[in-house]
Amino acid sequence: MKAIFLDKDGTLIDDFPFNVEPRRIRLVSGAGPALRLLAGLGYRLFVVSNQSGIAHGCFGEDAMGPVADRLSDLLFREQLSLDGFYYCPHHPLGTVSDYAFACACRKPSPGMLLRAAHEHGIDLRASWMIGDILHDVEAGNRAGCRTLLIDNGNETEWRLGPRRLPTRIAPDLYSAAMLIARHGEER
Repeated sequence: MKAIFLDKDGTLIDDFPFNVEPRRIRLVSGAGPALRLLAGLGYRLFVVSNQSGIAHGCFGEDAMGPVADRLSDLLFREQLSLDGFYYCPHHPLGTVSDYAFACACRKPSPGMLLRAAHEHGIDLRASWMIGDILHDVEAGNRAGCRTLLIDNGNETEWRLGPRRLPTRIAPDLYSAAMLIARHGEER
């Protein structure tokens, strides 16, 4: 089985910092057609998202259930299904002691992707990680995926390195899907 791992904020949905209000969650423009194209190519869809707002006390971990439900509902309206929703509540500088530590799941670490692969029998070499910052790219590369950076202005550090070079770069999610489809045709 192959998968598309999607960063949530700024990649799959409009980026509003620490937004866990379901009514304010909206898919990015072109997400429906993009994900239908990828699903039609046999990819299963997974969200992998850092949620440091939990560690910083901005919201509780119980807010993630309604967020996942909203994403599932939005995708259902696009005739799609979300196969998994993974999030990391940790941050080493957090203020909530239960979550204030370095972990193996927070991107750029590959923990969420590895866990999803283990739980769902995903072939990571046949899969893609799509995100809007180089931490997403690094997590995908470290997991063994191909990677796609959506260059929409959200990356601010641009610290490059061997694990932070994407397989492809696109301006938006729909263009990313088209590149992945073409990449498959080239093989």
